[in-house]
Amino acid sequence: MYAIVKTGGKQYRVQTGQRLLVERLAAEAGAEVALQPILYRDSETVLDPAGLEKVTVTAKVIEHVRGEKLRVFKFKPKRGYKRRTGHRQALTRIEVSEISAQKKAATTAKAPASETAKAAPAKPKAPSPAKPKAPSRAKPKAPSRAKPKAASRAKPKAAEQAGGKQAPKAKPKQKAPAPGKKEDSDGP
Repeated sequence: MYAIVKTGGKQYRVQTGQRLLVERLAAEAGAEVALQPILYRDSETVLDPAGLEKVTVTAKVIEHVRGEKLRVFKFKPKRGYKRRTGHRQALTRIEVSEISAQKKAATTAKAPASETAKAAPAKPKAPSPAKPKAPSRAKPKAPSRAKPKAASRAKPKAAEQAGGKQAPKAKPKQKAPAPGKKEDSDGP
């Protein structure tokens, strides 16, 4: 029989009588603490939250200690930046004293439970009122970089919008000759 418990942001596999170091607990030496079970394993595995509510894992605080010293060195080349610091983690040594789970009720107890379920039908859920949609905070999309439509394709659409009448085609302007220059360019 064992359990997996969660304490100090870490998970540990524990058995009765096992000693281990965990993150510092707010309890005096000699006090009993309850650990949060995540999994319980005996003749069958219990993972569901309803089943884990019946599982209790208790441990006795033996002592508070500090972990080994860690050296932290920061360095940035060519800048003259050097920092040396250290760290010692605060830990608690505990001994698991008990792992227990309440057994399921006998099969005779299941029959009345099913009768009460039949007597009181489940209430239908009332639909929740629709919430107005909040405007999204996403950035607006950038305009697409598609090529502009050809003028020949755009003119019929403009003509259709104008009530079916086609606009008269504009004649291209001819360039006027510059003053002082000959129009003929046959030769010198």
